[in-house]
Amino acid sequence: MKNIVQNFQEADTMIKIQILDQIPTTVMAVDKELRITYMNYAGQKVINKKWEDISGKKCCDIWDCLHCNTDECYMCKTIKNGKMYSAQNEITIGDLKKPFEYYVVPLRDEDGNVIGGLEFVVDITERVRYEERLKEQSHTIREMSTPTIELWNEVLVLPVVGVVDSMRAQHMMDSMLNKIAETHSKVIIMDIQGVAAIDTAVANHLIKITRATKLMGCECILSGITPAVAQTIIQLGINMDTIKTKSTLSDGLAEAFKILNLEVKKKKE
Repeated sequence: MKNIVQNFQEADTMIKIQILDQIPTTVMAVDKELRITYMNYAGQKVINKKWEDISGKKCCDIWDCLHCNTDECYMCKTIKNGKMYSAQNEITIGDLKKPFEYYVVPLRDEDGNVIGGLEFVVDITERVRYEERLKEQSHTIREMSTPTIELWNEVLVLPVVGVVDSMRAQHMMDSMLNKIAETHSKVIIMDIQGVAAIDTAVANHLIKITRATKLMGCECILSGITPAVAQTIIQLGINMDTIKTKSTLSDGLAEAFKILNLEVKKKKE
């Protein structure tokens, strides 16, 4: 009877191993000393090694990862604490570096004692590339939506169209300050005629931007305030007394010329 039970257990174990070998992502088991006790075919394929070359070896000797032999090794943590962890990591295979996400869970015996750890590894190379492309596209869109233009010698203009949130306000500030430093401009006109609505948060962003430009030795003029925006500012009780405001961009440019002691005269025929 004992032999029959043992045979069933061994058969059950083989079935489970066969199932793990069908999984297209790396699955690896180690004991408490981090010696490899199992790795499925997908894992062997990633590191290009056969089972007899990795069996019994420490995982840190097989994998060249950022977390290996550091306090960030979550396999060590899961064996020590008996908890499940997940993290992102990077593996080096030859000259190639690949990002991956891994999940580790403790392996326990029949009495519940931790005897090792089980690790699942997911290649996230495509996801990372996709996220990088999104960041590049987002950066390009922000550059296009908030262009700081040199309108005149020592005069810059920033036309603002659409919604101003915290991220865009920060990008506007960065763009303006960098352009001021690059051109040594003395006046910048921020035209908000294309901003349909304004609230306390947007107003605070604009106030912070004008203060930052003054620290750079550049006077900021806010132009293009529509009647609706003006009413909203009054209704919200927003104090914008520290900001020079003009109704149109042309008025803002005239004010800029006045600040620079410039005068535009019509050429005599």
